[in-house]
Amino acid sequence: MSTKGYEDELRSERDYVAGLYARLDAERARVKRRYSAALRGNGQTLVDRDVEVRALAKEVKRLDVADNGLCFGRLDTLSGEHSYIGRIGLFDEENEYEPLLLDWRAPAARPFYVATAASPENMRRRRQFHSRGRRVVDFTDEVLGRPGGDERGDAALLAAVDAPRGPGMRDIVATIQAEQDRIIRLDHPGVLVIEGGPGTGKTVVALHRVAYLLYTQREQMERHGVLVVGPNPAFLNHIGRVLPSLGESDVVFTTTGDLVPGLRVTAEDTPEAARLKGSLKILDVLAAAVADQQRLPERPLPIQLSDVTVRIDAETAQWAREEARASGLPHNEARAVFSEIVTYVLTERAIARIGRGWLTRADREAWEQLRADLLAELAEDEKFTAALDELWPISTPETLLASLYSSPERLRAAGADQALLRADGDAWTVSDVPLLDELVDLLGRDKSADRTAEQEHKREAAYAAGVLDLMISREDLMDDEDHLLAQDMLYAEDLADRFVERDTRELVERAAADRDWTYRHVVVDEAQELSEMDWRVLMRRCPSRSFTVVGDLAQRRSAAGVTSWDTMLEPYVPGRWVYRSLSVNYRTPAEIMTVAAALLAEFAPGVQPPESVRACGIQPWSRRVAEDELPAAIEEFVRDEAEREGTSIVIGPPGVPGTVPASETKGLEFDAVLVVEPERILADGPRGAAELYVALTRATQRLGILHHGPMPQVLTGLADARASGESPAGAATVVPRSHAGR
Repeated sequence: MSTKGYEDELRSERDYVAGLYARLDAERARVKRRYSAALRGNGQTLVDRDVEVRALAKEVKRLDVADNGLCFGRLDTLSGEHSYIGRIGLFDEENEYEPLLLDWRAPAARPFYVATAASPENMRRRRQFHSRGRRVVDFTDEVLGRPGGDERGDAALLAAVDAPRGPGMRDIVATIQAEQDRIIRLDHPGVLVIEGGPGTGKTVVALHRVAYLLYTQREQMERHGVLVVGPNPAFLNHIGRVLPSLGESDVVFTTTGDLVPGLRVTAEDTPEAARLKGSLKILDVLAAAVADQQRLPERPLPIQLSDVTVRIDAETAQWAREEARASGLPHNEARAVFSEIVTYVLTERAIARIGRGWLTRADREAWEQLRADLLAELAEDEKFTAALDELWPISTPETLLASLYSSPERLRAAGADQALLRADGDAWTVSDVPLLDELVDLLGRDKSADRTAEQEHKREAAYAAGVLDLMISREDLMDDEDHLLAQDMLYAEDLADRFVERDTRELVERAAADRDWTYRHVVVDEAQELSEMDWRVLMRRCPSRSFTVVGDLAQRRSAAGVTSWDTMLEPYVPGRWVYRSLSVNYRTPAEIMTVAAALLAEFAPGVQPPESVRACGIQPWSRRVAEDELPAAIEEFVRDEAEREGTSIVIGPPGVPGTVPASETKGLEFDAVLVVEPERILADGPRGAAELYVALTRATQRLGILHHGPMPQVLTGLADARASGESPAGAATVVPRSHAGR
């Protein structure tokens, strides 16, 4: 294309995109007017108004996020037609809803991501826009299907991966690669496992898959929402803006430590304790601990009533316990069965002793009255209640597990390993969360609180009905021609709404606060770290078993984590899970990946490292310092990086001031990384090599290593930095790869 032809095309594209923004602004104004009107109300019931307000609020958010990068490309077909691809869909309502902008998730937009010279998908040309704000700065064209044509112009992709990192993960909606797109749009109702090494984009692919599913299955997804589980809060904060930037908000972000609402994790397990708690064998321990709460009296327990003393003996308690257990109810709910049997035995014995000589079975009325009096007396007797609490106590998951951990005797009685013993029984760890969640089902709830709430609701409903009847009765006495009837002004459901506290929270707030909430789809990131018990919790949260699982077995750190996807998933979804892998590293430059790959070959020789899409021209460096020089060297790195654009981090073993453990950086990326004392990271437990591998692969541009002790022999390909500690610098270069980009 000539320079003049390019300039003419650029002006035309700028005009078209400006027109899209004008339509977006008009649509946004229209929806906001409707939203304001809905807030004021228009004669609807409160429930209908809330539904409309929430729907319009979502539409306002969808239109607002589209302001950034509204349109990022164009597709031209062989027949000369063309379509524009963007963040959302826009239509010409005056021309039979002709699409002016295709949503990137729409089937018609798929060739934008997958068309190649070898397989053009009936497309002649793909055009990509480079925009700043609302203005198209320039564009690049790729002609498809011609001999000698490139597979894909890499300018947009390389610009994205080379750009300095900001505070959070960015969406890749404009630069999705072909292998990524195939995974994003995969039509599979069960569990999809996405495995890939560092920098392959598996997390962002999983998030875009959620956006795609929310687009294609909106009704089913919005009803229950999506759960995204990540390894730590820093990771969730890093990825948290991706889905909102794509217009999706019905997503709950959490860690495994937050899956039980209201629980606070404050402690950390030893590797052995984490392994024991993560195994399904702990289920037998929990069941035994619950059964241990269901006791028999060592000696008869006397209950002094007004006319007689009765006793709860071991035989009575044994019968009651057998009946309660046979009911199949959770522990707390089965207490009612236990109490019923004990109460029956005690009243029968009391009646027999009180009525001896004067009361016969024929005196039915007197018999029933005496029974009623005894039942009322037992219900209010504090010693009887105390006896029930001793033999069949109401327990919470927290009180039961805390008492188990703090008692060697109870651990032995439950068949548990003494490695679970700890002084502070209720200082919860991440590994305790699935156990507490399991105990919610084993124990059940205390029904007395539910009965109280139900009775209060019935009283409020009865009061509302009475008020309405009274108003209608008064209006019936009035002249129909001069007065409106009460039912014309006030509907029963409106009045009831005033007496019933309705839940007006957004879906994500309600879901996050409700342990029993079930999701339509669940994304699990860093899934290799999850234990068998963690998976049990997540399967409980998603009865449909619709999952996107993201992980890398080579990066597994937890002793209780996944060693095989098949072993972990097949018991839950036999034959309903599929595996896809990502092989191209879009984050880590070739220079750094060479260093990391040498380490990977040592501790996971069967794993193929991902191939980097680019080189940066900057060699990783190492520097040996005296122990007392280490703090100053770290400060020097931090100071130097503060003057550069982008992000940086210092990663080191636990206990080194000024460093962050590698486990807290999983899934994150930084322009520059300084790894401190790699030999200590490597020596920190059986998974130290995986920790160091994670640390080495966080950088997108610059990697440096400071060490006091000997450098691990496996770390090769490092430049020896001068005493100043400055790393070699160089301009970024592109690796010539036949399959770079799409």
